[in-house]
Amino acid sequence: MCVFTGDFQIKIDPKGRFVFPSVFLDQLGDKDMRTFVVKKDLYEKCLTVYTQSSWQARVETIKSRLNPFNKQHNIFLREFFKDTAEVELDSSNRLLVPKRLVEITELTKDICVLGLGDKIEVWSAEVYNATRPSADEFAAMAQQFLCD
Repeated sequence: MCVFTGDFQIKIDPKGRFVFPSVFLDQLGDKDMRTFVVKKDLYEKCLTVYTQSSWQARVETIKSRLNPFNKQHNIFLREFFKDTAEVELDSSNRLLVPKRLVEITELTKDICVLGLGDKIEVWSAEVYNATRPSADEFAAMAQQFLCD
């Protein structure tokens, strides 16, 4: 499984394409892994990019916890898979984000691309910078979440 690390300030073109960071390509290891699943994040106004194996692991986790014959579970499944697309790197290592996902997440010319272990987040730079915690808030979170 890939471990994506790093954050990058990148430009997205009017067609919704951005150059996939070369560091992420290196972290993929297998150069044949050029297809990804892109999804609107559940909690934030950003996109989450998964490798096929990472996406399959998430789908298996969800399937193991939900019963599609339960109406509420079925509604959740429908909403979970909504705003999702399979995308492939082109020959120039660009990722084309479908227009509807660009609009939903308000991606503008300047974006932030963040490696978060087994997934990648893609944010509008403006939205990302507006939602980041201060250094003190982050330190307080670290203490709260990581200390016994």
